[in-house]
Amino acid sequence: MTFSPETSPETSPGTTPRPAPAAVPNAPAGDTDASARRLAYLTVGVPTLGFIGAVVFALAYGFTAVDIGLLVGMYLLTSLGVEGGFHRFFSHLSFAAKPGITAFWAIAGSMAAQGPVVFWVATHRQHHAFTDRDGDPHSPRPLEDGRRFPKARGLWHGHVGWLFTVRRQNWSKYVPDLMKNRLVMKINELYFVWVLAGLALPALLGWALTGGTVRGAVGGLLWGGLARIFLLDHVTWSVNSIGHTLGNRPHRTRDNSRNVAALAPFSVGGSWHNNHHAKPALAHNRHTFWQIDIAGGFIRLLDVLGLVHNVKYPKRARSE
Repeated sequence: MTFSPETSPETSPGTTPRPAPAAVPNAPAGDTDASARRLAYLTVGVPTLGFIGAVVFALAYGFTAVDIGLLVGMYLLTSLGVEGGFHRFFSHLSFAAKPGITAFWAIAGSMAAQGPVVFWVATHRQHHAFTDRDGDPHSPRPLEDGRRFPKARGLWHGHVGWLFTVRRQNWSKYVPDLMKNRLVMKINELYFVWVLAGLALPALLGWALTGGTVRGAVGGLLWGGLARIFLLDHVTWSVNSIGHTLGNRPHRTRDNSRNVAALAPFSVGGSWHNNHHAKPALAHNRHTFWQIDIAGGFIRLLDVLGLVHNVKYPKRARSE
C-alpha cells in the first residue's frame, strides 16, 4: 500500500476514498485467494504454536521480569502500529505526518504480523463500505446456509475464519492513495523483513538484558515475539467479532458495531468500535472522559511534539 504525493497523509489527510464494489459474497470456492489462504495458515498457526511454546518454556524455566518487559513493550509498540498506524493513519487518514513518522507507523504495524499494509488497509476500507452486509469481509453475522450453529459459525468467521476465505481481487482498487507513495509501497514489499525484525528485536534484547544468555534470547523470542503476536492478533480479531456482537451502542449507526469496554486497554482504544463507526475519520475513539484510548493519547502527544499535524479530534476531546 502506498500514498501518493497528492493524496498521502503527508500532504492532505482528506477522507477515505470510496472503494470499488466488493466481490460477489457468494462466489464459488474457486474464487478463494490461494496465496492469502496459505498466508493465513502462517499468520494463525505459527503464533499459536509460539504461544504454546512460551507457556511450556515458562513452566520449565520461569517467567522473568525481562520476559514480561519484552512482552509488554513489543505489544505496546505493535498495537500502536496497528491501531494508530494501519487503522487511524493509513485507513482513515485521521492525521498527517512526514516521511519519518509515516515509516514508523508502517513498520510498527507490519511487525504485528497481521498482513502487509496494503492488504490490511484495503480490507478495512472494504469493511467500512459494507459493514455487516454482503461484501463485508469479516462480519460475524449468523451464517444462514442451512447448517447447524449459524451464530457460532458466523462469530468464528468474523473472528478468524474470514482469513481462510479471502476472495481473489485487486486490493489496490481500495487504496489508490496508498499505491502512489513510494515509501509506503517499499515498506509494504518488505513485509516479511519487518515481521522477522519483530521477532529478532525482542530476542536480541532478551539476550542483551540477561548478560548474553541463550535463555534470555529464547524467552525474548517466545514472549516478546510469537506470544505477543498471538495475543495482539486475538485482541484485534475480537474487535471484528465481539465488537459487532456484544457491547453497548451509544450511537445508532447503520451497522451492528458496539463498544467493548473490557478490551479497551488491550486494543489501545480500538474496541470503542461503535464510537469509531459513528465518526470513523477522527484520530480519537474516546467520546467520554473515562474511555481509555491509548492510541488517541499517543497521537495527541505526537501532535504536541510537532511530529504529526492536521489531526482530526472529536469536539469534546478538543475542548478538554
